Amino acid sequence: MKFSLIQIASFLGILVLFSSFDSENKVSKKIVVENKLHFDRNEVVSIRLNANKSLSEIKDFSALLVKDASGKLVVTQLIDNNLDGTPDELLFKAAVPAKSKVSYTLFTDSKLKTPKSSNTTYARFVPERIDDFAWENDRVAFRTYGPEAQRLVEEGKEGGTLSSGIDLWLKKVNYSIIDSWYAKNVTAPGYYHIEHGEGYDPYHVGSSRGTGGTGIWEKDSLHISKNYTKYRVIAKGPLRTIFELDYAPWSKYGVTETKRISLDLGSNFSKFENKISSSSAIPNYTLGITLHKEKGIVAINTQKGVFRYWEPIDDSFVGEGIVIDPKVVKSALDHRSKAADQSQILVVTAPKNNTLTYYVGFAWTGSAQVQTVQDWDKMLERQAQIIQNPLLVIIK
Repeated sequence: MKFSLIQIASFLGILVLFSSFDSENKVSKKIVVENKLHFDRNEVVSIRLNANKSLSEIKDFSALLVKDASGKLVVTQLIDNNLDGTPDELLFKAAVPAKSKVSYTLFTDSKLKTPKSSNTTYARFVPERIDDFAWENDRVAFRTYGPEAQRLVEEGKEGGTLSSGIDLWLKKVNYSIIDSWYAKNVTAPGYYHIEHGEGYDPYHVGSSRGTGGTGIWEKDSLHISKNYTKYRVIAKGPLRTIFELDYAPWSKYGVTETKRISLDLGSNFSKFENKISSSSAIPNYTLGITLHKEKGIVAINTQKGVFRYWEPIDDSFVGEGIVIDPKVVKSALDHRSKAADQSQILVVTAPKNNTLTYYVGFAWTGSAQVQTVQDWDKMLERQAQIIQNPLLVIIK
């Protein structure tokens, strides 16, 4: 039997097609996730796609999937950290009991899709509220303020906010509220300052650091930046939101900052990775937590790198905190002042290689995540242990 050139070419094309499917389906790796701590953990973990040759050669990362030991697909998210168009990490959430190991399988299958998540993380620039930048997950929400809000204040106009502090939004629902609250605030100004059943924003920042803002502590004074000048969204998805905020040079030291902030699903803590540069050596790069009207309880633990405030707000309580590697903490103080917004916990640090990494979080009794200061202390203690003992991920 003779075959035409067209038939031969068609046959070869089919072979190539099936070969590509076969090659794709051969990618299967066992992932072992180990929890060395004494409590159960349910956290987002990362697979570095360029750390394993068989993964880095995959052309279509959207075909990557993860299933648990029972064969159930779990939610995944691809992250392109440098925005070059190629994913760098694959995220999934691992549930690992105390002092245990759990196995997952990483594989490719173009016919299957990662399952949808009922909850998500989220972040965006908010032009309908001047130029806020807000972010949230299923447990907490934060915001800070941009250059237009700063300009309005400096020109003596209404509606602006001059602050590089970090604001907290108290939410009691696990779904996203940012878009809804801002939209309703357009038609009913001040909407999100009133409790409507989902939570509200009673938290005052002003010129304070809010929870986790930065400054330079020198001669009993805290020198601070103005509002962020630029933003970049790196990722937003079911498991992790990442963005960056730039700040113009400030203080006599000409400090410039780029804060890369990330928030994982299920966590009460935003991770800050601050890149810092200056025209001369910075004496005391400092983090702060406002004490508002000083009615709360302060706890400072430099040995563990845990700094806590527990305060009454309206008819409930809010716990705020900073968790940081104690090796980069120089000192900390409970600073009280008669000046407005200047009573604060101040954590003086020694950044390494012009970078400081720390975690900023809170919990509100209205959300039922905590009920007592002891609950909040336990959450902070666990976060400190998590930082020192990340889940160990091994690909086999």
